[in-house]
Amino acid sequence: MSAERKTLDERQQMTDLERLRHSCAHVMATAILRIWPDAQFAYGPPIDSGFYYDFEMKHRITPDDFEKIEAEMKKIAKENQKFERRVISREEAKAMAESGRLGGLSERPGNPSRFKLDLIDKIPEGEEISCFQNGEFIDLCAGPHVGYTAKCKNVKLMSVSSSFYMGDESKGSLQRLYGTAFENKELLEQHLVRLEEAKKRDHRRLGRELHLFHIDEEVGQGLILWKPKGALIRRSLQDFITAELDKQGYSQVFTPHIGKLDLYRTSGHFPYYQESQYPAIAERDVLEKLADEDATCSQLINGLSDGTYEGYMLKPMNCPHHIKIFASEHRSYRDLPVRLAEFGTVYRWEQSGELGGMTRVRGFTQDDAHLFCTPDQVAEEVTKCLDLVKKVLGTLGMGDYRVRLSLRDPDSDKYVGKAENWDKAENALRSAVQVLGVEYTEELGEAAFYGPKIDFVVKDVIGRDWQLGTVQVDYNLPERFKLSYIGADNTQHTPVMIHRAPFGSLERFTGLLIEHFEGKFPTWLAPEQVRVLPISEKTLETAEAVTAKLADAGIRVSIDRDSDKIGAKIRNARLERIPYMLVIGQREEEEGTVSVRHRDKDDLGSKPVDEFLAELKAEIAERRL
Repeated sequence: MSAERKTLDERQQMTDLERLRHSCAHVMATAILRIWPDAQFAYGPPIDSGFYYDFEMKHRITPDDFEKIEAEMKKIAKENQKFERRVISREEAKAMAESGRLGGLSERPGNPSRFKLDLIDKIPEGEEISCFQNGEFIDLCAGPHVGYTAKCKNVKLMSVSSSFYMGDESKGSLQRLYGTAFENKELLEQHLVRLEEAKKRDHRRLGRELHLFHIDEEVGQGLILWKPKGALIRRSLQDFITAELDKQGYSQVFTPHIGKLDLYRTSGHFPYYQESQYPAIAERDVLEKLADEDATCSQLINGLSDGTYEGYMLKPMNCPHHIKIFASEHRSYRDLPVRLAEFGTVYRWEQSGELGGMTRVRGFTQDDAHLFCTPDQVAEEVTKCLDLVKKVLGTLGMGDYRVRLSLRDPDSDKYVGKAENWDKAENALRSAVQVLGVEYTEELGEAAFYGPKIDFVVKDVIGRDWQLGTVQVDYNLPERFKLSYIGADNTQHTPVMIHRAPFGSLERFTGLLIEHFEGKFPTWLAPEQVRVLPISEKTLETAEAVTAKLADAGIRVSIDRDSDKIGAKIRNARLERIPYMLVIGQREEEEGTVSVRHRDKDDLGSKPVDEFLAELKAEIAERRL
């Protein structure tokens, strides 16, 4: 049974693969019970990557146990047990749970299952209760399942971890065993190959090995420390997009990392995003006053939430600050569009279990921009924003992407603003994406609370999807902040606001780039572009002169002065993914050349230094991959 109950309609919409994986979870539970009969199971849903089951038992499962469990699962698949569904009364369900039969062996009296008794109590009165049985295993379950266990033979156990029942630490620790399954052996093997490739490309490992970034417990989880080499990559990305923004007439701005709560109350971020924000920061005099009154933490939190006390918050978004910059001057229609850009750092509260290297963090920098324009300018400005995202992805070799148009769900109350404004914004984005000439999908309920958006979902080199660049049209925040400009008719009008971020966040984008290139960054992006390798001390002086010449030309270059043999120097440079190595021996010194090697290619031959430098500068300027 899943941790969250699903409606009948949702269950019927379960895909064939989800149905198979759900069934494999039950087969895994059956196998575990055959080996360790004291196991008691909580729930086991299908997930995007496969399935898992949470359970409690004395034996602590380790990867050494996987082969034994998989062997028993294959036996169960060969037995071709039927998945049989039975509707039971609430009383019968409780009796089965009291005897330990639910989530356990069907014919074994045992200890009451506290998990099943709790789950039964959570089922609303009047809702149908069902269980599924295959062989000797029976569990409280809404289904659906495949017909027989014979379909559950292409499975693989992946990992084991600890979990808490319903995510509640006070309810004790469980074991969680993950597996995956596919319809046939070939698809399973392809998946396992992709996983191995993903391990090779894991940005957390490569970031450590290549000295790109660091996460330190004393600084805080989810907070990235950019090391010098990682900072060079970040700076190259910023320089790249800044040059494009300059061409399009953007103005760069800088804003503080905190803002008053009232600012975010007006924008809607404070009430709508409270769960994903850091707690509000109270004014010092408020804290002193409440301390004198022996007030509780709850009183402080409630007072900050309802506006009784003033406070600040770490900014979760840059847009309210940019809005205030726009509002700080009188504007005419002749001044529009106003395009404000910032590499703005924002902060979001993420559960520690959801953090992951650079791709899921608590503090990140967006290549953020907000455009304020007239309604007549929306189409052209959105098209330019989309073209910018396309250029970014194309330059970095990420041409395999799909476009998602995220719209509001008219039946949901999480959205703010007038319906007619939403219609205008959605139609503007729909028209722009149609002009873009790519396939796109429309997804209800995925819009931001203030406006619809276009998301670019990029497929990386091993087939994983990542949501990167985004463009949003917003009629609502300008109204909430009472923004205006003087139109051609000499009356006040409300501008339209466009939010856009081609990278999304520099942390996440860099993490994905590390994996996309497997640390082998194109030369223009590589933190070290060339390493000069003197064969011996005899040619060290010449090597230093070559290094200085390249550095003066703006090349990121270093020299290997170690006494290692040249083969070891080349191997070290390749391990560090440096694009070019220049070997200088006695012959090169005499001829005034360098022997050029590439990290992925054979010896490229000897060239005069000036010729190599000219070719290198052209490669960097053109941002070749």
